[in-house]
Amino acid sequence: MPSSSQASRAVPNLAFRRLRGQRSPGEFAAAVRKAAREIGEQVSCDARYIGRVEAGEIRCPNYAYERVFLHMFPGLALGDLGFAAREQVRGGARCRPREQALDTRAFGFAATTYTDTDTDEESDVLRRAFMTSGTATAAAASLGLSSMAVPSQGRRRVGEPEVKAVEEAVRHIRLLDDRHGADGLYRRAAQPLRAAYALLDAGIAARRSTTDRLHSGAGELAISVGWLAHDSGRFDDARSHYAEALATARVAGDAALEAHAFCNTSFLARDTGRPREAVRSAQAGLRAAGHLASPRLLALLSLREAGGWAGLGDRAGCEQALTRAHTYFDRGAEAGAGAADPEWMSFFGEPELESLQAQCWATLGDWPRAIRHARRAATLQDRRFTRNLALYRAELATDLAHGGNPDESAAAAEEALDVLDGVQSARVQALLSATARTLRGHRGVRGVGAFLRRYEGVRV
Repeated sequence: MPSSSQASRAVPNLAFRRLRGQRSPGEFAAAVRKAAREIGEQVSCDARYIGRVEAGEIRCPNYAYERVFLHMFPGLALGDLGFAAREQVRGGARCRPREQALDTRAFGFAATTYTDTDTDEESDVLRRAFMTSGTATAAAASLGLSSMAVPSQGRRRVGEPEVKAVEEAVRHIRLLDDRHGADGLYRRAAQPLRAAYALLDAGIAARRSTTDRLHSGAGELAISVGWLAHDSGRFDDARSHYAEALATARVAGDAALEAHAFCNTSFLARDTGRPREAVRSAQAGLRAAGHLASPRLLALLSLREAGGWAGLGDRAGCEQALTRAHTYFDRGAEAGAGAADPEWMSFFGEPELESLQAQCWATLGDWPRAIRHARRAATLQDRRFTRNLALYRAELATDLAHGGNPDESAAAAEEALDVLDGVQSARVQALLSATARTLRGHRGVRGVGAFLRRYEGVRV
């Protein structure tokens, strides 16, 4: 395991700092995210990441960031940006190809997924993070790190390594969920959550800012694990995790975390037949988010509120909330999409806006409107969000079936099945099951019989 002296030899990246110029780290991070969108990449760049680069903590960026930086500064190579070559960072044998960049063993998963994440250098931060204090032994074991040497005695203060580990665990879980859905991840993801709260209970941070970040990271991790429970149909577990995140937010006075917890609580309430709670939770989230600078967060919370009004059969209330959502969404677009959004909102773009509207109209039984919005969601969806590719097509199939279009419904359901390989989501399965039930009376329609045979074969 690398020693602390090795970790302390970071050399500031002055070349990268010069390229930032007069822009603040936050402004430069927004420019990085904008450049990423221009080439179809998605990076969660913030001021802290820019600070890490300039401090020399990130000696070589991951593949996604590399493509973005080279797009921003055409004609320059990584060396011109102040970065080291990959083979210099970890050695040729340790520099894995892009499709194997995320080793899920970092928090107890056995499989390797296929996406861009940090290089081995940054992955080792996650592996080492729980190794540096006396409170870390149980945490390391729960993260699948028990095979590494853990000092039996050591400093008991919680510092930057522990906080970074919690934050990285949140990012890893979100990446895996986007690719594979929740069913196969939930049990494993609960382990780092317990580790994070063990650190909160046992650790003493040297600075208040460290304590605040640890609370925020643990709360976000609770929401991520709660979402895995939610998406896999474990609703009681999800409710407990969301409540834990909300309590953490209240203790820490973290308005952003509070808004996120209420947002997910509202979604869960709608999905479990408690529409009035969905409305009230969304409204509470809007109050918390009012202190933040993210119009798109307000848009998402308004959409959650609209879903609750639809569940109550209140068409006027639903339409008012949808109108407000569009106003906020457009305001966010004018300000620069994503510039002021929390990191967890990377999934929220126009496809999700369309999907949530479709859900409202479907709940109200307005199938033509539901179909129109669901079709746009399926058409616009980014192919990197594999689970949502399947979800939006399954939603469209369900709406088409109820709207009296069995042939189109079967075609959309077939597309969902095409994407579903490797994705485990109880929500998607429930939608396809509902579509199949509706279509069984239309076996003679073109394409329906073929879909039903395939669906029944998949279930077997």
